[in-house]
Amino acid sequence: MSRSAIASIAALFAVAFWVPGAHPATAELPPEGKCPDYRGGAGEEAGDAGIPLLREGDILGLEDLMSLAQLFPDEVWNFREAFFYDGMRMQIGNCHRRYPTADFYAEATERFADRAKLDKKGNLDGYVAGLPFPPETIAEDEPQAAEKWTWNFQHRYRGAGPVGRFRIFDLPSKIGSAENYSGDFFYLRTAHRADLAASGYRLPEAKQQLFVAGGEFKEPFNTRHLAWRQMRPNDADQDWKEPDDTFVYVPSMRKQRRSATAWVDGLYTPRYTATHESGGGGVPIGMGDVNGYPQLEGIAPTAGLNIAATENIRKGFVGLALRPNAYDWKVLGMREVLAPLNADREGWPNDQDRNFGPTGLSVGADRWDLRYAVVVRGIIKRRIDELAAIDLWIDYQTQQPLYFISRRENGLLLDIGILVHRFSGDRAGYPAYPGGERAHVFDPVAASFYYVPGGGAGWRRESYDIKSLPVDPAKVRKMTTTDELLKGH
Repeated sequence: MSRSAIASIAALFAVAFWVPGAHPATAELPPEGKCPDYRGGAGEEAGDAGIPLLREGDILGLEDLMSLAQLFPDEVWNFREAFFYDGMRMQIGNCHRRYPTADFYAEATERFADRAKLDKKGNLDGYVAGLPFPPETIAEDEPQAAEKWTWNFQHRYRGAGPVGRFRIFDLPSKIGSAENYSGDFFYLRTAHRADLAASGYRLPEAKQQLFVAGGEFKEPFNTRHLAWRQMRPNDADQDWKEPDDTFVYVPSMRKQRRSATAWVDGLYTPRYTATHESGGGGVPIGMGDVNGYPQLEGIAPTAGLNIAATENIRKGFVGLALRPNAYDWKVLGMREVLAPLNADREGWPNDQDRNFGPTGLSVGADRWDLRYAVVVRGIIKRRIDELAAIDLWIDYQTQQPLYFISRRENGLLLDIGILVHRFSGDRAGYPAYPGGERAHVFDPVAASFYYVPGGGAGWRRESYDIKSLPVDPAKVRKMTTTDELLKGH
């Protein structure tokens, strides 16, 4: 890495973080139900709140957001034309609501609160189940506060992991037209499961993995049956260099192969866009002489594209998971922010024609809660294409990701992401956990990412039918093996 590149990355840590409405790092949440006033904070008492900046239940249009600029990340606000549009209607949900969690998760957090430790390199040791580091135990001035917040994000409560369908709206920058890709996916929590105390807090079928993820494309036709499995080993929490076992079934080859991307930070997604490309006529290579005449044989013209389809692409499932110990972290601050933590509108596949604005990337016309976020910045230890650093906005109370903003080596923006969740406790008819306990889980139903260098490019994922409940044991066996990739094709 060049000296200038090192200096640029170092500057990401050195530059002071200041935003309007920012609060000093503190372990104290604003009062529940108190929305901010024009003085920039939540009032302590109903009578001293001054003129309200917003109220729960407000319906806001684009013109109303001008007075709320301080309640969005600066990056989102600066590129607001991508995320908000004229004619949208944003509903204000709850202000600093204290969302409940499942009893078994809360009990595991309390039981193992003093077990999790960090070593000098930011690796996690001794973690069993529940939340590794309860927020009230994280001192604002401790050296590893940022690492603790990111480990909380990674091991936040998310039930058994989301399972369902997805649709990715892929908006290219210059060449080509927007495309929709759909299929099935899952993120199966196999270790540190608070609901599995009887089996040592893990799934017996996957003793060596932290999680297993995968999926299969169904549409369009050229991507059909492109499928994958990603298995992250237990050792990854103690060594960020540990690679995943990732396999991809490439339909045109009719076989599975290891991913061409040897190391993945978050969740793997095969480069599905490679299936649109043409392989051309192949390349002749020498195969020796026969009776004095040189013989030529062509390489399979699509071989390179088949391999390319197994490369990881940072689209679709960005922000659902990462390797906290693969970054050097610092806390940038804490801030009141509006975010779609508990959206109430439907999307694909339940509503296949929902309007996402002129860019196709707007989730503004939904319900947005006022939350208190911890903002951390991480400089990645292993360069991944253009990615050099991320800013992660973590909800203080639930540990759910609200915004995911990445930067290039020179410090300039790479992409800006808004993550959309839906709280199962507010969903009529949401199934209970085995035994009848309410799940109280946040399902990651959508994500919208704007690619800044692309000048209008980006992508949107919709997964509005997913559930984060334990799956049938027969399905678990299929999810935790790569043999299933070869079946049914």
